[in-house]
Amino acid sequence: MKLYSLSILYKGATKSNLLKAAYDLSSFSFFQRSSIQEFMTFTSALIVERTSQGTRASVKEQEYLCHVYVRNDNLGAVVIADTEYPQRVCFTLLDKVLEEFSRQVDSIDWPSGNPDTINYKALDIHLSKYQNPREADAMTKVQAELDETKIILHNTMESLLERGEKLDDLVAKSEHLGNQSKAFYKTARKQNSCCEIM
Repeated sequence: MKLYSLSILYKGATKSNLLKAAYDLSSFSFFQRSSIQEFMTFTSALIVERTSQGTRASVKEQEYLCHVYVRNDNLGAVVIADTEYPQRVCFTLLDKVLEEFSRQVDSIDWPSGNPDTINYKALDIHLSKYQNPREADAMTKVQAELDETKIILHNTMESLLERGEKLDDLVAKSEHLGNQSKAFYKTARKQNSCCEIM
């Protein structure tokens, strides 16, 4: 599970305007990083332009998922992740980033701002914090703990069933032993009775 890009954009009348972006391209070759970053910036801008106000969407591009949220005030955000990354956590991140950004950056600066003029430094922090969705999102952490508990419980049930099968074998053996003992007792009794003096 990996996040590659987190961008904040303003959706203008004809095109979107990149306000701030953070990237984690460490998994790509050094020589490919600038091209990949340009492609992710282009894709993020295009997705925001084509997403209507007040809408959340997920768009699949090759082996990546681009999650977008454009608010009613035309402020939008895009996170690009691999297909394994939980969608709910992506939208939680987008909500959080847009809310925080709108509190820190005046809306007058949105239409004309650019990454150099916008003073918002938390994107890199959010991108690195959310690399592990279990640590960043409380709900995902609880779900992971529940899954682990289910696995432990399942393993415990399997071991109990194995133990139960062994106990059943012992019970069957003891019943068999009981029948042999009963047969031995009956045979011994018959043998002893023929020698008995009346």
